[in-house]
Amino acid sequence: MITDIQTNFLYLADSLPRKYPRFYQRFEKVLTDCSIKFALLQGTKDVWSVDYMPIQIEVNDFVRFLYRPPYLTKDKIYAKTISDVDSICAEIGIDTSKTDIIVDGGNIIHWTNKVIMTDRVFIDNPRYERKHLINRLHELLQVDKLYFIPEQPDDYTGHSDGMIRFIDEHTVLINDYSKEEEWFSRAFEIAVHNAGLDFIKLPYNVYDNKSYDQANGTYINYLQMENTIIVPIFGIKEDDNAVKQLETIFAGQTIVTIESNDIAKEGGILNCITWNIRTDA
Repeated sequence: MITDIQTNFLYLADSLPRKYPRFYQRFEKVLTDCSIKFALLQGTKDVWSVDYMPIQIEVNDFVRFLYRPPYLTKDKIYAKTISDVDSICAEIGIDTSKTDIIVDGGNIIHWTNKVIMTDRVFIDNPRYERKHLINRLHELLQVDKLYFIPEQPDDYTGHSDGMIRFIDEHTVLINDYSKEEEWFSRAFEIAVHNAGLDFIKLPYNVYDNKSYDQANGTYINYLQMENTIIVPIFGIKEDDNAVKQLETIFAGQTIVTIESNDIAKEGGILNCITWNIRTDA
């Protein structure tokens, strides 16, 4: 699979500048200052582009999962926010291989030959027997290893991108869940350990948020591209520690920050709003 550090072009939903104009203005400047090439996806109905856009396997090989998450389809109001991905992909000239398996892109954290997902994938695809579903995911994603972690309690999306990220083939970053319920923190770390992965804990402080749906204080949902990492910050004491830790871990890469409270209040941050790919163009 194409890893984040191999990506060199970024797409954002055209709904982002409409819905979050102040954030978009800041983000556009950061991207320009970092010499990151980007464009807008036309005709989007929400800003969370990573969830409905295809997964890039190779430069010209894209797999498109079915974007029909029950947390949207169970309510007609939210169902109206599901974008026409066929039209969006056609507009940018992307051909995809389709599957009827329901998976959001935010629940696929990957390295070249490994993928981490939460167990939400089994809940969202009850028509598939578990073993058959795992085999199909291996085939579609073309990876040797597929690991499953428990979803975070009270996260209605069940995504993994707000919980864990790869540093390299053998090491991941995880949120410091020491203030979470012990059963979850323990189960999560056991799942990572059983995957044979070392982990480093990143600061995590969502405890002043007014709602479980808010992501303010989650640093692991950064944008990573070729030579650059853009880190969300929130004006809280953990900002400096998180940035310093990432600067140490990713020494040699450009680390920049962007204040992200406005979009974080809606439950997603930088990885959620970006679809970064590798292109030879």
